[in-house]
Amino acid sequence: MWTRTRGIALALVVLLLAAVVIAVVRSGEKHGTLDPRSADQYGSRAVAELLADRGVTTRVVTTTAEARAAAGPDTTLLVAVPDLLTPRQQQQLRGATAGSGGRTLLVAPGAASVDTLAPGVTADPAPSTDTTLDPDCSLPAARSAGPADTGGLRYDTTRTDADACYPSDGAPTLLRLPDKTGDGNGDTVLLGAPDILLNDTLDEQGNASLALQLLGTRPHLVWYLPSLSDDAAATGSDDRSFFDLIPSGWLWGTLQLFIAAALAALWRARRLGPLVPERLPVAIRASETVEGRARLYRKANARDRAATALRISTRTRLAPLIGVPPSQAHTPETFLPALARQLPTPHQDLHALLFGPPPATDAALIALADHLDALEREVRHS
Repeated sequence: MWTRTRGIALALVVLLLAAVVIAVVRSGEKHGTLDPRSADQYGSRAVAELLADRGVTTRVVTTTAEARAAAGPDTTLLVAVPDLLTPRQQQQLRGATAGSGGRTLLVAPGAASVDTLAPGVTADPAPSTDTTLDPDCSLPAARSAGPADTGGLRYDTTRTDADACYPSDGAPTLLRLPDKTGDGNGDTVLLGAPDILLNDTLDEQGNASLALQLLGTRPHLVWYLPSLSDDAAATGSDDRSFFDLIPSGWLWGTLQLFIAAALAALWRARRLGPLVPERLPVAIRASETVEGRARLYRKANARDRAATALRISTRTRLAPLIGVPPSQAHTPETFLPALARQLPTPHQDLHALLFGPPPATDAALIALADHLDALEREVRHS
């Protein structure tokens, strides 16, 4: 068994080691992504430090309750990954920010969250092909910053009072939606890509200027990093099955694999006519065939099949010697009386020898073969 499976086991070990190495390498690539406390390339500590120099305090929250409590006219609420919020969390957050008079900045919200957090806006399924885009709008912050790395998700809105900036193929990647409720001083900003907030790209183009102007309009900045430990993510959520959690692309891919397997089976089993016998390219000795089949029987412990083959062969060879038609050679009622008449002396139990149960051990199988040979010799010499 080890000889047959060691290749597969070795491949699985190599695959497991490769997965561990890749996981270890990637575990440090995006540690602290969009975290204002992180100084790595995907963190946002640099923009937080620049805001602190301008008198803007930054506070990190990880629960929906904290984010809702922080909403107010002197606060900018940044939601790092809106798509991670459940529908119930999105509704709670929208209810707290609408009419609060503050600013809500959504970083790359997709179709999973934009409908709830920014009513009247839809996310284009095709992202921007360009990273750096020109403002092409009248929003003062965008005009002052100039070109910036906002290329990512694109949006469309039916609101006529929205500021649509940094368009890509006619669809903006930055939207500012004035809040019509409350005192009218609040707004919601949709940012198609997080690049202007990252440490690695903050000093490129007009990223720093745009980030500081979007986040520095109020003295307090609340940075909301959604967390799996948030109780609001589980409370009131609907139970979903395993198949509900599988992306639709995987389901379609599995269906395609089944169709491909069915077509391959039809292709390989395309014979429509009878089998055509062919001459063997090499003549094989009969003794080698017998020995090979015997080894297969021994390997599978198929004593019943071996005993059946020995008895059938013996009866087939004895039938013409005792005057029994070949078609009756395997019928005990016809074969055994004719065999008994042919033997000169009473013999052992012929029924157990020629039609009995299979031997239980290898020794019994060898003894059966010896008794059958002896019976055949006796009939031939009688």
